[in-house]
Amino acid sequence: MLLATYRGLMRVATPLVPVMLAFRARQRKEHPARRHERIGKPSIPRPEGFLLWIHAASIGESVSVLPLVERILQHKSNAQVLLTTHTVTAAAIMAKRLPRGAIHQFVPVDHPTMVKRFIGHWRPDAAFFVESELWPNLIVETKAAGIPMALVNARLSERSFRRWRAAPGSFRRRMFGAFDVIVAQDEDIGAYFDELGANRVIVTGNLKFAAPPLSANPQAFSTLEGLIRGRPRWLAASTHAGEEELIGEAHKKLKARFPELLTIVVPRHDTRGVQIAAMLRTSGLVTRLRSSGQTAGLDRADIYIGDTTGEMGLFFRLSPVVFMGGSLVEHGGQNPLEPARLNSAILHGPHVQNFERPYAALDESGAAQVVQSSDELAEAVAHLLTDRDERSRRAELAASIGFDNSRVLDRVYAAIEPLITGPQDSPKIGGPS
Repeated sequence: MLLATYRGLMRVATPLVPVMLAFRARQRKEHPARRHERIGKPSIPRPEGFLLWIHAASIGESVSVLPLVERILQHKSNAQVLLTTHTVTAAAIMAKRLPRGAIHQFVPVDHPTMVKRFIGHWRPDAAFFVESELWPNLIVETKAAGIPMALVNARLSERSFRRWRAAPGSFRRRMFGAFDVIVAQDEDIGAYFDELGANRVIVTGNLKFAAPPLSANPQAFSTLEGLIRGRPRWLAASTHAGEEELIGEAHKKLKARFPELLTIVVPRHDTRGVQIAAMLRTSGLVTRLRSSGQTAGLDRADIYIGDTTGEMGLFFRLSPVVFMGGSLVEHGGQNPLEPARLNSAILHGPHVQNFERPYAALDESGAAQVVQSSDELAEAVAHLLTDRDERSRRAELAASIGFDNSRVLDRVYAAIEPLITGPQDSPKIGGPS
């Protein structure tokens, strides 16, 4: 009944979908020239051969699954991969990073007709949804088409589990029983999915532990390093609304001790760059925006705002001390393993439930430190900028944890391989054991 009601409401809302997409396009949350993809109308023909559809919500999920995409393309001779995302920023990054044999499209709105149109065109031979992408119509229509399905790197918070458990049992079985296998990040999450009615659950670890270090353009690094050479610096990465004010306050406190200090702020959503710059300027801070190419006067800037897409690896490499955003506000934190793999000493706030286990491992080892306020943030940054040995010690510990569990990818691939292997496959030398 709950599923039928949801599907019925989505059909009633059909005339509102173009209005919603147009509104989101004005906010730069939809690609204006590719909005038709969001109603299930593709931009390109279906490629020949075996087609695996992987759906990842946004940047973090799509980047984390790239090593799996590469593994599949290496070991399945006739495979093509269709990767779908919701967000424009993820699409821009995937355009640069998807390997040959993989293509990107925007996922259709979770509307029965639009999803059927999408599936009818692409006719995927298997479908993997990443982490917590549990959209009812996507799941029901994919299952109805007889497509083998997996939930990969599956994640479910305790709060979400309680909500799902309160839903009718028939609805839970339609949703979680649709997957041939659910590949869970840890034992607790695996137990949640078992209780919710999953057919088969395999615990492998978190794919984010298997990702390679973020890349950076060597020329861009050389140019920017030359412009800020000699200045003490730190990075506030993937920040959210409400944190930039605290970072500005911390910068002012630090500047009394480090007159040449440069604070780099990279917001989680690059469209907020102009707004952040205006807010910080009202408090007397000199700002420069990377998106505007504002390098003139960078030597006198207090705050450099990295409001561009796909350059986080550049900023991590430039900054020996990194504060991970989304953690001083109740967002849940951003992935700390990215700076860990690039030898950063890591600071973060108390709200890190989205990446609870990686943060716990970093904190318990002494690689990372929790701060509760702008005062504590300023004090911690000052300590790490002053004490090079301590900074190096923490960075080495962080790197060892960031590269830990390197066999996660092997375990994930082994769990999903039966869904993508058929008699037409020709085995390749050097496949996973």
